[in-house]
Amino acid sequence: MNEIYLSSTKNLSNYDIETAIDKLLQQYDNLRKILIIPPDFTRCFSKAGDITQIIYKKLSINVKIDIMPALGTHAMINDEERIKMYGDIPKANFLHHKWQSDTIKIGEVPKDFVAKISNNLFNDTIDVEVNKYFWEDDYDLILSIGQVVPHEVVGMANYSKNIFVGIGGRQMINKSHMLGAICGIEKALGNDYAPARQVFDYAQEHYLKNKPLVYILTVTTTNKDDTINLNGLYIGTSRQAYEQAVQLSQKLNITYLNKPAKKVVAYLNPMELKTTWVGNKGIYRSRMAIADGGELLLLAPGIHSFGENAEVDEVIRKYGYIGRTKILKLYNENKFPNQLMVPAHLIHGSSDDRFSITYAVNPKLISKTEIESVGFNYMNIDDAIKRYNPDKLSDGWQIMPDGEEIYFIKNPATGLWRLP
Repeated sequence: MNEIYLSSTKNLSNYDIETAIDKLLQQYDNLRKILIIPPDFTRCFSKAGDITQIIYKKLSINVKIDIMPALGTHAMINDEERIKMYGDIPKANFLHHKWQSDTIKIGEVPKDFVAKISNNLFNDTIDVEVNKYFWEDDYDLILSIGQVVPHEVVGMANYSKNIFVGIGGRQMINKSHMLGAICGIEKALGNDYAPARQVFDYAQEHYLKNKPLVYILTVTTTNKDDTINLNGLYIGTSRQAYEQAVQLSQKLNITYLNKPAKKVVAYLNPMELKTTWVGNKGIYRSRMAIADGGELLLLAPGIHSFGENAEVDEVIRKYGYIGRTKILKLYNENKFPNQLMVPAHLIHGSSDDRFSITYAVNPKLISKTEIESVGFNYMNIDDAIKRYNPDKLSDGWQIMPDGEEIYFIKNPATGLWRLP
């Protein structure tokens, strides 16, 4: 296909988006049935909801359209979230991916390849699993839509991750995440060729060549008033489209601090981030900017649990965020049978005592005892917001009235903060 690359220093308009989508669809004749794979609500700032609506309105009269949000292990999108993100697209058009039961194995990434890319830190075959409807249904076109942004496991999010994790199965999610954790989060964040990405590249090259799959990749930035700019739109079937998006995201979504921050305060939007499973983005994306002995305060008014489902939540509560060394010991003792995504998450969510982590939460949603039981410090969200009001603070260095210096991050899910 003829790939389409658009970028803007300010904001691509709806006209730009529609024109690009028209150029894409003109390359496909006689479409009868298509599948759209956009992100779930935890990527509500991706512009993917708007793009999905544009495609739906252009095609829905003559084409059967299925929409399967790329949930991965996240909670199923509810009606309120669906309407906010996808407008008036009928509920009947949505399919729900279940990572525990809806997938089939289509191949595997061999053990010797995994050992090579991990420097022998992880020596295991990785099953390649995808949603059975994606694989078995006779779609004329599959459109995977999502945001390229720094990511703690895969280095830079989206592209084939949207398939192999977003609508992937237990074994692929388990082992790719544990691979990333063992190799080290700092080696992944912001890196195009992180170990987990190389696994997905192998699976893409060997098993998805014959699928009518097109990637629609966005790069966005957030304004001070929380509106979203679409700075990049890259549409194609090749890795080159992804690489173009990566280059722009690395330029726009990575912030370099001039010195380590002794205290970072990050706001977790309650509409988007409701569990530590996703709220810990505030830890992942800021950890490389925090000074040894420093402090991270997460303003988290919407947090009500740890895992996005009961199985994961139970394991987090059992072991907690106790640090890489202790979790790896438990892993080597086979304490996480068939649940490797959880120890990977626990490793990523700990500072290994390098800096302290405080969750400021609503005690009506989750208690002080619960927060402290998994290894975090607790603060009441009302007390925290009285001092650090996210509506009054701007991104970057701030001096509080009493002279305290902090670094404030309004939306940690949309970037990466680090030292040069």
